This record gives sequence, C-alpha cells and structure tokens, in this order.
Amino acid sequence: MSKLPVIVGFGGINAAGRSSGFHSYKRMVADVLSDADMQSTWQDLAHRMGLSDGTEPDAEIIEAIKAGTLVRRIESFDPDNLLYQYKTTLNSSEAIRFSMRKSKLPADIPANWQVEEQGSKVNITVIGELNALLEDRVSFPVTSGGNIPSGFEPGKLYNSRFHPRGLQLTVYGASDALNSLGMDWETVLGHIEPDQVSVYAGSALSQIDDHSLAGMLSAPLTGGRVSSKMMALSFAEMPADFINGYVINSVGATGTNMGACASFLYNLRQGMQDIQQGTARVAIVGNAEAPVVAEVMEGFRVMGALAEDAQLKALDNSDEVDNRRACRPFSDNAGFTMAESGQFVVLMDDELALELGATIHGAVADVFVHADANKKSISAPGVGNYVTVAKAAALAQAILGKDGVKQTFVQAHGTGTPQNRVTESHILNEVAKTFEIDAWPVAAIKSYVGHSMGTAPADQLVASLGVWQYGWIPGIKTIEKIADDVHHSNLNILTDHKFAGEKGEDYKAVIINAKGFGGNNASGLVLSPQQTMTMLGKKYGAQAMARYADKNDTVRQAATENDQAACIGQETIRYHFGEAVMDENSVTLCQDEVKLSAFAKAIPLIQSNPYADYS
Repeated sequence: MSKLPVIVGFGGINAAGRSSGFHSYKRMVADVLSDADMQSTWQDLAHRMGLSDGTEPDAEIIEAIKAGTLVRRIESFDPDNLLYQYKTTLNSSEAIRFSMRKSKLPADIPANWQVEEQGSKVNITVIGELNALLEDRVSFPVTSGGNIPSGFEPGKLYNSRFHPRGLQLTVYGASDALNSLGMDWETVLGHIEPDQVSVYAGSALSQIDDHSLAGMLSAPLTGGRVSSKMMALSFAEMPADFINGYVINSVGATGTNMGACASFLYNLRQGMQDIQQGTARVAIVGNAEAPVVAEVMEGFRVMGALAEDAQLKALDNSDEVDNRRACRPFSDNAGFTMAESGQFVVLMDDELALELGATIHGAVADVFVHADANKKSISAPGVGNYVTVAKAAALAQAILGKDGVKQTFVQAHGTGTPQNRVTESHILNEVAKTFEIDAWPVAAIKSYVGHSMGTAPADQLVASLGVWQYGWIPGIKTIEKIADDVHHSNLNILTDHKFAGEKGEDYKAVIINAKGFGGNNASGLVLSPQQTMTMLGKKYGAQAMARYADKNDTVRQAATENDQAACIGQETIRYHFGEAVMDENSVTLCQDEVKLSAFAKAIPLIQSNPYADYS
C-alpha cells in the first residue's frame, strides 16, 4: 500500500517575512486578522528588520514594517544609480598620455603604445586610437521587486563568508523548517535508517550574484578576481548540497529537478514519490532564488517580461510609479515582478509522523508534470498546463467526491503578465466547467511577494497552509477589476480576502499551479490538515489517533516555543561546517549492511533479486 506524504514542517523567508509560524502568510492578510493574531508577526518582523528595541512594536514601527515588506522599490541595488560601461575609441590629434602600475600592463601591448618604465609604474604614450570603457551611472527601467524584509541579512546569523545570497537563504530557510518540527532532527534520525532521508532542493537560475556565477563571468572584464569558490557555489543543486553537508548530515538521496518557474513542484514530486514508494521516510524539498540582480533582471526585461516603470505609470495615468502594485494578476498589467525567496518543506510518511507525534499541516496527494508538445516559440504557453490542472482536479474528485472537488481552491501561477492572465484563466475556467465547479476561488500571491522563479510554487504552498490555520484565502489586493480578456465565467478570482471558514474548514484541498518557461507545467494537489487527519483516522483507527494526539501535544508546544524564540531574535541556525566529518575509517562494509560511524543504525544492502521473475 502506498504511503501518504504528510507535511510536518515548513520554513523560509520571502518578501512577506518568515514562513514558519505562518508569519509570511499573516503579513499578507494582516488587514483581516486580529491584533492578537498579528502581535507575534509584527514582533518577528520588527526584530528581523532591526526596528525593535525589545518592546512591543508601536504603530510607527508597524508602519515601517509594512513599508519594508512585500513588493516595493528594489533594495538589493540602487535602480537610480546603476553602474554601466560603454565601449568607445578615443581619438586625439595629439598623443594620449597616462601612467599606470607596471603589474597592470596588458600581456599583449598594442603596437601604438610607447612604454617608459619608472619604478613600479609605467608612463604610456599612445599615438592614434585608444580603446576604452567609459564608466557611467544610469537609471534602470524597473524599480519594483520582492526583496526579503528591509534590513534583514540572513548571512549575519551564521558564518556565511563568501556565500552567494541564494545559499544564505537556503541555510536560513532549511533551519527555519527544521525549527518548525517541534523536535530535534537527531530524534527523527533515531527512528529511521541513515539513507531514508531525501533532499531535493535547488535554484532554477543557479547562484548568480557577485560571489558566484555573475562574479566569475564578469571578473575578467571588470578587473576583478575569480575565486576558487565561485564555480563550485554556482551549481543549481548547491542548496541540496549545503543542506546535506552543513545542515542535516545526510547520506540519503539528493539532487534537484529543474523546471523553470515550476521547479519547486518538480522537487516536491520527487520527494513525494520517494515516500510513497518507501525509498525514503523523510524528504526535505525546497528552492532558493536570489535573482533581484540588475544583470539578471535586464535579461528578462529585454524579453518584455518585466513590468517597467513607464508601463505602470501609463496604466495608472500617473507621473509616479506605484511600486507596491507592480504585480497585478488577472487585471490590466504589464509584466511580472522579480523577487527573492527561500522556502523548504519537510515531508514524512504517515506512519512515521504518527509515531513521532509530528504536527500534520496537510498532505501531498500528487504532483502532475507535463510538457507543452510542439510549439512555435519556446517561451509561449502551450497545452501541458491543461493536462496538469485537469489531472489535479480529477484526483481531487476521486479522493473527495463530486461535491468535495467543489470544496477546493486554486493558488494560480498568476504572474501579472498580459499573456498569463489570458492563458491561465482559460485553463482554470475550462477545468472548472468540466468538473462542474461554479465560482472556483482563485488566489495569486505574487501580487504580495512577487515572482521568485523556481521558488514561486513554494511561496504559494506556504500561503495555502496558512488558510487552514487562520481561515482566510489571500485576495489580489493590487487590482481594482478583472481585465476584459480574462476568462472567469466559472471562476471567483479573488479581489479581496475570502473567509474560508474556521481554520479554513470550508476547503478540503488546494491546487498549486505553475507554468514554467519553456513548457514546464506542474500542478500539485495538497490536502488540508483536516482532510488528512480524517483519512488517517480511517486507516489507523481511533486508538492510534488518540495516542498520536497525546504525543503531538508536546511537539506542538516545542514548535510554539521555537517560534516565540525566533520572534525575539533567538532562533537556531543549523550550520555545521567541518563538524563530525566522516572519512574512509568511518565506514564498515558487510555483505548485508553498511555501517557509518556517525549513525546508530546501519544501511541494509539488497539481499534478494528484485528481478527474480525475469530469471
């Protein structure tokens, strides 16, 4: 019998704040939550942003928090003062003279240079033309982005020397997810074999800042130096490598699946399948992206993908750009808004979760991935997303029944581009018609946190889990109306927050949708915690669930204490560089098992022929 992958922990950071404790979700729906519900979130953000002096945030600090979170003016670089260099050729009727250090002389000295040495320097006289780069400062056409909260630097919480920002988000996000478990990671390891952990995590755009790929590629052209770390830390699967090597000490399955903006769902699918098939009992899946970098954004801008200031001003008939409303899914819009985020989810098989008393936030029923088939343009949307959404809805109906499928909602890809608003709305609308769903609720949280590329579906998932804790589906508050070309006869595209019942009990599942560049479509069906517990009760019986509830009380209390500590800046960052490193002397090999010195349990080896039917 297939095992059910349940969500027992989650964490990370995006433009809305820290994800564990539902804080990033709460920031999105702050206007409908009570002061009591929001108190810990304001406290957490105040500490994280350096705005707190230890007292409860007052109205002035809360306003500063609001201004420094969600989509806003870019902070990771100055859009009004961007370094730019122009190639030019200098010509003069007279000789051009200058001096420089001898060590900086080019290896191949041009024929029209006359070089006169003078100690450690040289005097250069150029007769004729001189090729040069002229430094300039320009304004970038896009000033809106989804940076993590103002003032928060996750790299300052651990020894992050020369780590690319994406890997800093990884270490922070994975630590946050593990802290949310309410139990020590060593406790989990004590109940499983060392190879029964899977880690699937990566960056769809790889690591791309000055400490990684961007620095490595630009150094020879800008007079910089390539370090030995740049190439190694640039790899797309490096988030998984960091988690294995520095966070959880794992020898289990590892890697990342690349699917552009759907990458997180690809990783979620891999972790889910490992648990369903029994090859892993625990899976940590996630993505981290830090693409709010001018050079990367310029690549998307020239494709016409980003919302430029001039376009936003034209939409508003204004001389001022409204950075806060840059992303406008399913309305009159101009393009998407680049964002950074690191999000991680911890899955367990249902049996282990009950055994440990882990808090169950939901279950991953399945993730469907399909390509677009033949197409005229690799960037154009195609037919694959019809298949993935239809399969997810069909599975929801198979599990929940014909009435139950109507108790689902959709976390749309919702990029805020003119093309997406038409194509995705048509897909969702046609699937809703097919399954006889009227007014299918559709949310699009990129309107709050922007588009974090491969991490975007994880942002959607974490926000959905909050619905089943606080009862509100986030509305698209950056729009005033649905665009005329949007298909929505059977959809309820939420322009305001929608109450989903106490702890979201009106909705039994969510479909997380992602439409990735190149035809990488994925749709995941995630069951609510209430629906998951009902299913587990039928499988295991009342007595087993009562025993689980007793264990879970302690776990929930520990998770709450961890969250409270984090809110006042006392969170634990797991980064164990060079600790308990094993070598060849740490391995004991037998025909039936492998024993590693750092683990109490051995790894069993296959003893029977799995292809006996073919022998």
